[in-house]
Amino acid sequence: MYEFTVVLAALLFLMFVAYRGFSVIIFAPVAALGAVLFTDSSLVPAMFTSVFMDKMAGFIKLYFPVFLLGAVFGKVIELSGFSKSIVSAVIKLVGRDRAMFSIVLVSAILTYGGVSVFVVVFAVYPFAAEMFRQSGIPKRLLPGTIALGAFSFTMDALPGSPQIQNIIPSAFFNTNAWAAPWLGVVGSVFILLVGLTYLTWRRKQAAARNEGYGEGHLNEPEPFGGEILPNPLIAILPLLAVGVLNRVFGVWIPQLYGGTHEITVAGGGKPIVTEVSKVAAIWAVEAALLVGILTVLVFAFKTVSAKFAEGTKAAVSGTLLASVNTASEYGFGAVIAILPGFLIVADALKAIPNPLLNEAITVTTLAGITGSATGGMSIALAAMAEQFIAAANVSGIPMEVLHRVASMASGGMDTLPHNGAIITLLAVTGLTHRQAYGDIFAITCIKSVAVFVVIAFYYLTGLY
Repeated sequence: MYEFTVVLAALLFLMFVAYRGFSVIIFAPVAALGAVLFTDSSLVPAMFTSVFMDKMAGFIKLYFPVFLLGAVFGKVIELSGFSKSIVSAVIKLVGRDRAMFSIVLVSAILTYGGVSVFVVVFAVYPFAAEMFRQSGIPKRLLPGTIALGAFSFTMDALPGSPQIQNIIPSAFFNTNAWAAPWLGVVGSVFILLVGLTYLTWRRKQAAARNEGYGEGHLNEPEPFGGEILPNPLIAILPLLAVGVLNRVFGVWIPQLYGGTHEITVAGGGKPIVTEVSKVAAIWAVEAALLVGILTVLVFAFKTVSAKFAEGTKAAVSGTLLASVNTASEYGFGAVIAILPGFLIVADALKAIPNPLLNEAITVTTLAGITGSATGGMSIALAAMAEQFIAAANVSGIPMEVLHRVASMASGGMDTLPHNGAIITLLAVTGLTHRQAYGDIFAITCIKSVAVFVVIAFYYLTGLY
């Protein structure tokens, strides 16, 4: 009980300081090593160097280029005027009253197209902020709107999603990304309809108080000044290029390099071996983003070049903050996951009798503790997949159902205040937890409830 209390206290402490606006870069190691200190003080130095810093550095090594290219892509989209063009076109097409739906739709298309959720935040924010400003919607509702489009149904519910949260279960259950399509569609529709209903209600509340977009916000895109805008069909080309080419490169890269790739070192040194299978998806999105940036420059070089130096300085600054924030969270989760108190939680969850409820609650609980959908699901399935499979076989539950439930559950309570994607989203939008996290948490709750709606649908109909 003491060891469990230590882990719980570390988690609550980190959520508290994140919500209060303190830097997670400082307090993630404090929370993690505090838990180690009260578990076994002699392990603090080794845990800091060999676990926290190792995982933090590994995250930056893999994902910093994605963060950087995503930020630069979003910035050139903004500087070129493409974001304003897209906003104006969408407002004319669907109307100002449907601005939220438009942002959800664009975010969902990019995510389902395979663009990283982190990249979607950078890419969508410039024109989302412009759309909210022109429509008079409070900016504090923007993170929740992007979260509904990018962090929910297209991430792990909609069948065929290329996001990693929908891929990981296939390795444990011998399934594929299209597992349990009926359950995925039902869950996606539930999340989308309930989420949009909630956001519309929140907007009406703000309108009743005569609350507009607001003033004095941080990290604001340049306001629309009535200038002549690019053709919206040209403006959307870079976004389409990133989405389509991410899928294309995702297929080509493994075919070109194989599962592993060796670089022969001059002088007969030890060859450098790269496990391409582990980085192919990252290479694909990096290559797609580069093409997206070049596409913007081809069509708007003169406009972008005049402001490129200052604009990219701001993009780099934001990238450093967002990536190190997220990496610190990753290090925290890695430390917590190997403490005895965490194992107590994992063992206690095994006692839930129903296999689907057991899997859903286990995965979403561990994702919440680690602050990571992929981290929590990987830990849960690595430790308990055989138990889930055995229980499912006894109950006659197909492996596809296990896949869909695990995938959807991973993206539920992972978005607690210390989640890296949430911290990135708030940093990019220039808002704080206190200003905007409440609506993100509401989307989190809707997403979590959807898992149990899907389970109920399966038991009532037998469809999957």
